[in-house]
Amino acid sequence: MKILTLISRLLDYPTNELSAVRHSMLDLIADSSLPLDQQKALADFVNRRLEGDLLDWQEEYDGLFERGRSLSLLVYEHIHGESRDRGQAMVDLLAQYRAAGLEIAAHELPDHLPLLLEFISTQGEEAAGWLSDIAPVLGLLAARLEKRRSDYADLFKALLALSDAAVDLADIQRQIADEKPDHTPKALDKVWEEEAVTFGGDAINGGCPSQVQRPSESQRRDQQVPIGFVDAVKKTA
Repeated sequence: MKILTLISRLLDYPTNELSAVRHSMLDLIADSSLPLDQQKALADFVNRRLEGDLLDWQEEYDGLFERGRSLSLLVYEHIHGESRDRGQAMVDLLAQYRAAGLEIAAHELPDHLPLLLEFISTQGEEAAGWLSDIAPVLGLLAARLEKRRSDYADLFKALLALSDAAVDLADIQRQIADEKPDHTPKALDKVWEEEAVTFGGDAINGGCPSQVQRPSESQRRDQQVPIGFVDAVKKTA
């Protein structure tokens, strides 16, 4: 699913690289298996974001995904929290990457959603099953983003459409209606007071991950397209 590679890039930190492949991205969206309303929403997201100021986009991205845990792009944080089960789940996921003949290019947490989507995009007919497995998290993030009135919700709705999972967003929205925001200065100060800062080590054991959120170019096994986003999109034009 090349459309997963595109969504993965849109969920990663915004860069100037996206502007150079705007038309190719739109072509890929139009050729995808997404329903027409999802295609339009995704295309509108691309156009709106690339017509805006990059620094404003980056600032918004940080405000959404880098402050607080409610919109964390670390999938297992929403499933296991800070329990030991989360560490084991990441070890198991990393083992699945390696069993598929893949290696993470940098010290990244295996459950970081852009990276996970890159992996899922290489899994052929099994991709929908992978998406279905994480559909509850995708639905939760979609609902929370809608509550924050962010168009990033459309990316998660597209992923849900590709998963074919039955997720009731309206029900999730009711469940989170009374959630207190965790991205405010007061909430963030409380987190800093309660948690120690860990330096060094690898990503799985608490080290500081880098910004590179993708497998290396040698990792795709089901397509003759390198993992680099620009090349992958151009192949579809």
